[in-house]
Amino acid sequence: MSPALNEKPFAEELPAASAAGVILDGRYLPPPEDKDGKLWVRTSALVQADAQELYAMWHDVEAAPAWQEQISQVVTTGERISHWTMQSDEKTIEWDSEILADEPGRRIAWRSIGGESDNAGEVIFEEAPGGRGTIVTVLQEFRMGKLTSAWETFVGRNPKQAVIENLRHFKALAETGEIPRAKHQPHGDRGVIGKMKASTYGEKVPIPSGSN
Repeated sequence: MSPALNEKPFAEELPAASAAGVILDGRYLPPPEDKDGKLWVRTSALVQADAQELYAMWHDVEAAPAWQEQISQVVTTGERISHWTMQSDEKTIEWDSEILADEPGRRIAWRSIGGESDNAGEVIFEEAPGGRGTIVTVLQEFRMGKLTSAWETFVGRNPKQAVIENLRHFKALAETGEIPRAKHQPHGDRGVIGKMKASTYGEKVPIPSGSN
């Protein structure tokens, strides 16, 4: 399967088990443990589309705002470099991202190389058993303190949950050409616990448009 994604220069090497596609006895190995200011998340989805088609869709980084939450603009600035702009409430966050590995129809790995976001990740596209679509697996790492993560949870979307939601949006857009919306559905007072869950899961975060 794929090798571990590369981290930033001068960072310690990743364990071999950290790649999104490492499998042992038919099961994915768990992602690295959250520690030392690093947060890890891995999530998978079965998408009813061809791996080459999904790879091309993910590789088109300038179309990322169509399915990635709070990403307002992505501009390709080099063969493997792109500039990302994220809008979180009234705050604008910008960074550059570099593609580390590019295997058409199979795998893309990336890392941030400058700016206000410190992250790295990879996505793997594997044919599902029996040719029933494609299994898309995403592993992503964020470097941030626990307090920062807690704050993001209450003011927007926890980065781990954001990765999960973005893959869900990607799947919907790939399969149906649109991202479903459930806003403005009537409900009563959800109480303190309900409001805390709404904040934790970022229910007020705008849903991507589904179009670029």
